Amino acid sequence: MQDIVQQFSETIRSAATGKISLRIRGGGSKDFYGGKLQGEILDTRQYAGIVQYEPTELVITARAGTPLAEIEAALKERGQMLAFEPPHFGDHATLGGCIAAGLCGPRRAATGAARDFMLGVRMLDGRGNDLRFGGQVMKNVAGYDVSRLMVGSLGTLGLILEVSLKVLPLPLAEATLRFKFPEDKAIQMLNQWAGRPLPISASAYTGGELGVRLSGAAAAVEAACKKLGGVRIDDAQAEQFWIGIREQTDPFFRSAAPLWRLSVKSTTPPLKLPGGQLIEWGGALRWLKSDADAKTIRDAAVSAGGHATLFRVSDKSAGVFQPLMPAVLKVHKQLKQTFDPAGIFNRGRLYPEF
Repeated sequence: MQDIVQQFSETIRSAATGKISLRIRGGGSKDFYGGKLQGEILDTRQYAGIVQYEPTELVITARAGTPLAEIEAALKERGQMLAFEPPHFGDHATLGGCIAAGLCGPRRAATGAARDFMLGVRMLDGRGNDLRFGGQVMKNVAGYDVSRLMVGSLGTLGLILEVSLKVLPLPLAEATLRFKFPEDKAIQMLNQWAGRPLPISASAYTGGELGVRLSGAAAAVEAACKKLGGVRIDDAQAEQFWIGIREQTDPFFRSAAPLWRLSVKSTTPPLKLPGGQLIEWGGALRWLKSDADAKTIRDAAVSAGGHATLFRVSDKSAGVFQPLMPAVLKVHKQLKQTFDPAGIFNRGRLYPEF
């Protein structure tokens, strides 16, 4: 596999010398996400495979081109999982794309985000240097945690080669309850339940119904079901529901309208915005299908203490991500200059400025 790394390095050095833009790409399942795609494709899929997996240590290390489904299958065989429940958005999703996008599924509010499970990374920077950061234990970072910096960077800082992640055991039992609530009542109840010792691992409100998933020891799940009430959903049906939320195959997402992702305070009252909404993460994540202008939506998100991302749309002229404050933008530019001085990696994927 080292010869493949050498080929990648030579390609990067050549591109840097010629000021040629490179588009780092795995399975392409998240090509829709972020700014306009540009540059020659640098395909990571040939650099694949699980490097090391220690179930007793709850750690897995794999190459960037490894199919996400392959990693999840290996973990499931040993009763473990990627706890941030990453979406695939296609059959060809890779580990590198999962980390570069930094997206998380329904379980994120209960267990943490992708960066919380990042232990180490091996990468090639914009000079073609082979770098390693972090390791395979939680307390291994002195100074700036570069491995976590790669999560959500959309390939703008370098080519991810290998990733070490902490994994968690699969829950021993799960149950999904369904409640009929108006939107304001659903938000109220989610925040009320969040203050109680309940094993809630996911929530989703759409179409006047609130779905709540409970995960943990069988006794804890059964006790929580009795406390909360609601209607218990068949396990197979519940599994498909949460997959639909994670992979955006739920009927809510079947619309030609632009899809916005609003991150706000969980206690934020119903947002008075035109279009349909789906609420996740205990009220902290609001999906919005709307033709409203970007300023209206982003102003509403800021007023709620958060930000808005234009998640799926054909016209990205309004900008995908919330504009950065000058001081924050300066930090982003400095990081880009440090890791990718020639500016060859995934130009414009995060912000037009780099």
